[in-house]
Amino acid sequence: MSMIQRLPFINGRGSRDMSSNPVASASSMADLSDKPLAVRGLTVTYGQKPAVFSLDMTVEDGSMTAIIGPNGAGKSTTLKAVLGIIPRLSGVVTVYGQPLAKSRHRIAYVPQRASVDWDFPTRVIDVVQMGLTRELGLLRRVNADHRRRINDCLDRVGMRDFADRQIGQLSGGQQQRVFLARALAQGADLYLLDEPFAGVDAATERAIIDVLKTLKAEGRTVVAVHHDLTTVCDYFDHVMMINVHKVAEGTVAEAFTEKHLQQAYGGRLEATLMDQLQLGGH
Repeated sequence: MSMIQRLPFINGRGSRDMSSNPVASASSMADLSDKPLAVRGLTVTYGQKPAVFSLDMTVEDGSMTAIIGPNGAGKSTTLKAVLGIIPRLSGVVTVYGQPLAKSRHRIAYVPQRASVDWDFPTRVIDVVQMGLTRELGLLRRVNADHRRRINDCLDRVGMRDFADRQIGQLSGGQQQRVFLARALAQGADLYLLDEPFAGVDAATERAIIDVLKTLKAEGRTVVAVHHDLTTVCDYFDHVMMINVHKVAEGTVAEAFTEKHLQQAYGGRLEATLMDQLQLGGH
């Protein structure tokens, strides 16, 4: 199976918009029309087991939100269900007040590295060009302006010198930078990232967070599935904490508290880790 077959393109074809829901109605979203992302009553099941249950989520404009929770909590599932990559049993999702089918062009998605076929023979510059798929279609040629934009995106992630390199020849951190460059090429308003820091080196992590903070400074909105609790306060200003259902949501000061962490992680967090965290109110 090719990289293109395995990788969901939110700015193109192939993802599903499943917005019908017997519980939450579109009218209940009316007061959220200005929000970059609003979710009500999201439920996803694997067989008979709920992976995400009756989840509500509201992402504030211009925020950087971390989706956190223990392994198996439904973090990545939430992101994929929101995007229509996997089916949802129920739930209403709007992006800037519109259903997904009308707002794909405003979303850029960076998947987990594990979901990509890195053996697919394609160059770095070709991967970034995929970010222009919606604009170019299948037949339009890449012009000088497109090439400049592609190179600018590679410059932003420090990968310009690798433009002609095969994607499979890169390190894990370099591959992640390239996929971030692809997302930048889309010129989106809402950036959704699934574990962007997983398995990358420290230099790449710094490069990625610098780019994400620049996006925030430009007025864009960022949502990322995140595992490292010790960097939440440094990297993000909002938190969505889940364990199948929502545990807490809000600013870091409001939601990233010892009480909520113990609820989400079932009291399994070690005292030494708790001492390292810059927690909000208790």
